[in-house]
Amino acid sequence: MTGSAIELQVDGTAVAVPWGASLLVAVRAAGIELPALCSDDRLSPAGSCRTCLVRADGQIAAACVTPATSGVRVDTATDDLWQLRREAVTVIVSALPPRALADNSPSELAQVCRTLGIGSEVAQVAGGRGGDVSHPYVHLDRDLCIACGRCVRMCAEVQGTFALTLVGRGSGTVVAPGTGGPWAESDCVACGGCVDTCPTGAITQPGPGSGLTSAHRPAAATRTTCGYCGVGCTLDVATRDGEVTAVLPARDGPVNQGHACVKGRFAHGYLTSPERLTRPLLRRDGRLEPVGWDEALDRVARGMGEATAVGGADAVAAISSARATNEENYLVQKFMRVVIGTNNVDNCSRLCHSPSAAGLTASFGLPCGTDSFDDVERSDCLLVVGANPVEAHPVVGARLLRRVLHGAKLVVADPRAVGLAQHADVHLRPRPGTNAALFHGLAHILLTHGLTDEKFLRERATGLPELTELLDDYPPDRVADITGVPAADLVAAARLYGRAEQPAIVYGLGVTEHLHGTDGVRTLANLAILRGAVGTDRGYGVNPLRGQNNVQGASDMGALPDCLPGYGKVTDPAVRARAEAVWGVPVPERPGLRIPEMFAAARAGRLRALWVIGEDVCATDPDTNRVAEALDACPLVVCNELFLSETARHADVVLPATSWLEKDGTFVNFDRRFQRVRSAVPPPGEARSDFDAVHAVAAAMGVSLGCPTPADALAECGRIAPVFAGLSHDRLDREGAVPWPCPDPRRPGAVRLYENRFATPDGRAHLAVVPYLPPGEHPDDAYPLVLVTGRRWAHYNSGSMTRRSGNLALDPVDFLDLHPEDAIRYDVRDGAQVDVESRHGTARLIARISEQTVPGQVFCSFHFPASGVNRLTSDHADTVTSCPEYKVTAVRLTPR
Repeated sequence: MTGSAIELQVDGTAVAVPWGASLLVAVRAAGIELPALCSDDRLSPAGSCRTCLVRADGQIAAACVTPATSGVRVDTATDDLWQLRREAVTVIVSALPPRALADNSPSELAQVCRTLGIGSEVAQVAGGRGGDVSHPYVHLDRDLCIACGRCVRMCAEVQGTFALTLVGRGSGTVVAPGTGGPWAESDCVACGGCVDTCPTGAITQPGPGSGLTSAHRPAAATRTTCGYCGVGCTLDVATRDGEVTAVLPARDGPVNQGHACVKGRFAHGYLTSPERLTRPLLRRDGRLEPVGWDEALDRVARGMGEATAVGGADAVAAISSARATNEENYLVQKFMRVVIGTNNVDNCSRLCHSPSAAGLTASFGLPCGTDSFDDVERSDCLLVVGANPVEAHPVVGARLLRRVLHGAKLVVADPRAVGLAQHADVHLRPRPGTNAALFHGLAHILLTHGLTDEKFLRERATGLPELTELLDDYPPDRVADITGVPAADLVAAARLYGRAEQPAIVYGLGVTEHLHGTDGVRTLANLAILRGAVGTDRGYGVNPLRGQNNVQGASDMGALPDCLPGYGKVTDPAVRARAEAVWGVPVPERPGLRIPEMFAAARAGRLRALWVIGEDVCATDPDTNRVAEALDACPLVVCNELFLSETARHADVVLPATSWLEKDGTFVNFDRRFQRVRSAVPPPGEARSDFDAVHAVAAAMGVSLGCPTPADALAECGRIAPVFAGLSHDRLDREGAVPWPCPDPRRPGAVRLYENRFATPDGRAHLAVVPYLPPGEHPDDAYPLVLVTGRRWAHYNSGSMTRRSGNLALDPVDFLDLHPEDAIRYDVRDGAQVDVESRHGTARLIARISEQTVPGQVFCSFHFPASGVNRLTSDHADTVTSCPEYKVTAVRLTPR
C-alpha cells in the first residue's frame, strides 16, 4: 500500500485503488467488465447474485463484497470462473419469461446474457405476476423482477425516501411500494433512481425512453445543466427525431453524481405542450393577435423610443430572469445600459435571495455562499435553517440526509415538521419572523458556554465587543418568549453546532423573505464567525440554497439596478470606467429601480415601458392585484415567455421564448459553479432564445450590441468583471464545471472562499450588531392565522412548466396545510375548499389537515396561479433590499 492506495494484481495487470475499495472496483480499474446484477457503484454492496465471482489468491469470492487488499492476486478469466458466472446468471434467468431477453432489450441482464451466450430458451416461466402502471413516470413489471434489491437500496441510500421494499418469499419475491397499494399512491417522489438502477427492465419509465439509463449514455444525447432549481444537476438528454425521449442524470455530474429529481428527470412534457407560444403576439383593440417578428420588433422599438422621448431613459425598465442563461442576463443588462441609457434592470433574486447578497457581502465581502457543497457534505454537524431541501432541492436534500444517516448531527430551524426535520437531532420551530432573535439566542449560548474560536475572532473578525454587549439581551429564556422555541432546545442546538469539529450552515428562503431578511442572513453568519467556521479548515461556512436554476448567475451578470457584472457598484467611477472601456458608451451612475419600485413608478405614470423576461410577475410577486394594476398602467409591456402566462395576458407584445432544453449558454448553481447549457432540441415554430430576442430589439432600435454568440458574451463579461476572466465556453466544455471567483484561465476557480482574507475592505469578517425587530404583519382577532408560502416537491415556482407535464397527476392542486386544532376551531374539513383572506386579497385553496404545521400557522405553495395565493401576500419588504415578506402574512379562513 502506498499512502491511501492499495496495489494489487488483476489478471497480471498492476492496479491501484483507494483504501476500502472492493475487488470489483479493482477489476474495473483494470478495464475488465464483470456481471454484477445486484451491484451499483452508488450503493452499498449486497453480494446476493453471485455473478461477479473471481479468484483472489486462489479463493473464489464475490468481487463486489470482498475488500481489496494489498498484494492480492486476482484472476477473472479462467474457464471455471466463466462457467460459475454463467451458471449463476442462468439460474436467475430461468425464473423469468422469454421477453426478459428480447433481442432489442437494452437491460443490463440482457446484455450480460449476450456476453455469456445465454439465450431466451433458458427463460421459460410464463409470467403472470402482473404489474403496476398507476404512476405517470414509473412502471413496474413484476415478471421481470429478480429481487436484486438495487431499487430498494437506491431509494433508501441515495434518495432517502425509503418508499420501496421487497415482498413475498423465495422465487416469488418482488419489489413493491412500502405503503402497499398502487405505486402512484405511495411515498415515491419519482426521482427515477429505481428506473436507473434496475438491471432487468422490471422498473421502467413509460414512453420512447423506456429502458434508457445513465449507466449507458445514449449515442444521441446532449449533455446540459438542469433548468429547474439551483442545484445544477448535470443531465444527458436523449432525443429522437427532434424530440426528447429521456432525460438521464449524468453519473459524473459534479453535484448530482448520477441522481436527479422528478422535475429535472421527467418534467419536460411542457416542451410539446399545445399551449407553447410559437409566434409573437401583438395587442390590437384589446386582444393579443399573432404577428410576424418584424412587426412585433417594430412595436417594441417604437414603444421604447416613445417612452424615452416622453420620460427620458429612466422611463424604461427591464426585469431579467433566473430562468435565462448567464449570457442572456448579461445581454439584457447591457441593452438597458448601452441602448436605453438606464440602470433600471433587476432580476427575480430581488424576491428571494437579495438579502443573501446584501447580508453575505456585509459579513464576508462577496454575495455568495462560502464553500462548495462537496465540502458541506463532509460536515459533522449541519445547521439547516429556513429550507426544505428534500422538496425544493431534492438532490441536495438526499445528499444531506445521506450524510445524517452516516452519523452527522443535524439541527433544523423551520416552523414546519417536514423533510430533514423528521431526522433532526434538534428541531427548532421558531415563530415566522423571529429569525434574528433565534440566531442571537444561539450566539449568546456559544459565547457563554465558551464555544467560540477566540484566536479567529481576535485575528480575522471585527465587532465582537459590540455583539457581546447586544447578546446580553438575548438569554435563552427571553429568546424562548420571542420565538416560541424552548430554552432547552436552544441550548441543545447551540451545543451541537458549537462542539462540532467541522460545522456547516445551509439556509433557504425562510431566512431571507422577511421584513428584516438581511438582518437574518447577517445574524446567521455571526454563528459561523463566532465558531471560526468560515475560511478555515474548522468548518464549512454559510451557504444559501438558491431557488431557481440561475438566480446566482443572473445577479453575477449585472442584472441589478446598482451593480455591473461582477458586483461592481455603478456609483464607483473605476467600475464604470472599466465597463465604458469595453462598451464604448457612458454608463449611468445613478442606481436604477428595483422591481417593486418599477411597479410603483408604473402606477404613478413615471415608467412608460417595461420588458419582463421569463418571469410571471402576476403570479409570483407579492400583492399581485397591485402588480396587475402597474402593468395595466404602463403604456408598453413586453413579455418573453413560453406560454401565455398571467403576466403575458397584460402585455402589449409577447415574444415566444425558448426553454433551457432549447438554448446555449451557461448557468451558475448555488455553490458558484459555472456549467454549460446546450440545446438538445430545436425550438417550436418561431420561438427565439432571449439572447436572440435582445439582439433583435437592439437592432430594431439601430444599435449593435456586439458579442454575437453566447460564448462571445461570456468572454466580454470577463473583460468587465475580473472574477470571471478565467471562464470560457471552451474551458467549461473541457472541465465540466468551474467555480468563481476564477480570474485566471490557467488556474482553478476558488472552491472555498476567504482562506487568506475576507473580501471586505479591511479583510476581516464583520459580526452584525443588529437588534431583533418584529415582522411587518401580525395576526389579530380579524386575521388570526399566520400564512407561510413555499415550494412543494412536484412543482416549480408558478408551475408554468411542471403543470404542463405528468407532474400534474402527482400534485394536482394548491393545498393549504393546517393543524387539526385549527381545523376544529374554524370548522374546516380535510379536502374541503376554503377561502383564505388577508388584508390584501383572497385566495381559494383545498384544506389538508396535518401536524406538519403548528396551531396558528398555515402553509401553502404558489404553483397554481389560479388559486391566487400571491394576492394574499403583502407589500412589506426587507428594509435593505426590498425582498418581499412572503413568510409572514396574517390570514383568516372561511369554509365554502
